[in-house]
Formats: sequence, structure tokens, C-alpha cells
Amino acid sequence: MPTEKEKMLSGAAYDASDPELRNLFHKAKDLIAKYNASFTTDAALRDKILKSLLGFAGKGAYIEPPFYCDYGENIFFGDNVYLNCNCVFLDCAKITIGSRVLFAPNVHIYTAYHPLNAKERVVKGKIVDLASPVTIGDDVWIGGNVTILPGVTIGSNVVIGAGSVVTKSIPSNTVAFGNPCKIIKRLELL
Repeated sequence: MPTEKEKMLSGAAYDASDPELRNLFHKAKDLIAKYNASFTTDAALRDKILKSLLGFAGKGAYIEPPFYCDYGENIFFGDNVYLNCNCVFLDCAKITIGSRVLFAPNVHIYTAYHPLNAKERVVKGKIVDLASPVTIGDDVWIGGNVTILPGVTIGSNVVIGAGSVVTKSIPSNTVAFGNPCKIIKRLELL
């Protein structure tokens, strides 16, 4: 029988109050509190915390505090990823981010969601949680106040305009923005 963590990562309904998941959640919150309180001049401490928190952080990965996530261990960064302040990554499923990706302030990535049918959201007094991974390619710029919803893939060489709500996958070599986010322009390859 799969664990609640295995269910969560596979996209099946899971119980977020499971003791293993709660322990991982609390561990991540402790590391986030330390990271957010650390001095910008203490690069060694910050790198150590990120290596303990994230599933993987490539060379040159930098997060401007404050940063928030659920578990951390389900977040994977390529090289030279930059997150500006107030980013929130709800990583109940895997979040994979390529190299040379820039995030403006207040970007939110959600992998967690709940059933649309109200009768399916709470079963036997428990909230039903689901999760679907988010993937972002290389050389992407995500503008300020963007929200990326569960299951979305953003290709490489993409610009997502400020204030967008990304509800569906966006192909490589495009500029997209809006609510819902739509492709506005195709980009030439260099």
C-alpha cells in the first residue's frame, strides 16, 4: 500500500495531515524561517540551508527572502535561477525549474489543488488534497505577481508578463500574458 507521500507525488488523492508529511512540512518551515532570517552577507549559511531545503539547487541559485514553500524537497533548480522576494512555491508535487530562469517578486507556483465537486472536497471529515507537477524550461523570465497553476509546463525561452495567471501550458519561444495567460508573440531563436 502506498504511503501518503507516495500518493501525493503520484497525483493521487492524499491525506496532508499524515504524520510523515507533517514532519516534512515542519522541517521545511524551520529551514525557511532560518533562511528568511539570515543575513544577505552570509552566503555560506544561505547555501547550506538551501541545500538542506531544496531537492536540488544548481550553481548560482539565489532566493531573495522572504520565500515560502510547503516541503522544499520537491523543488529542483537548474543553474543560475534567481527568485526575487515574496515567492511562494506550494510543492506538493515536483516543481522543476531549468537554468537561467528569473522570477520577479510575488510569483506563486501551486501544485496543490482540490476536487471541483464540493461533495468530493471533504470526505469523512477530511479534506481531499491532490497535486500535479509544474515544469519550467531554460531561459525563462516570469514577471511580477504571476500565478502558475497545477500541471502547467512552461517551455524554454519564454517570457510570462506581470500579473498573469498561467492556467495552461505555454510552449517554448513565446511571450505570453494575461488572465488567463495566452500567447501574444512568438520569439525568434538566436
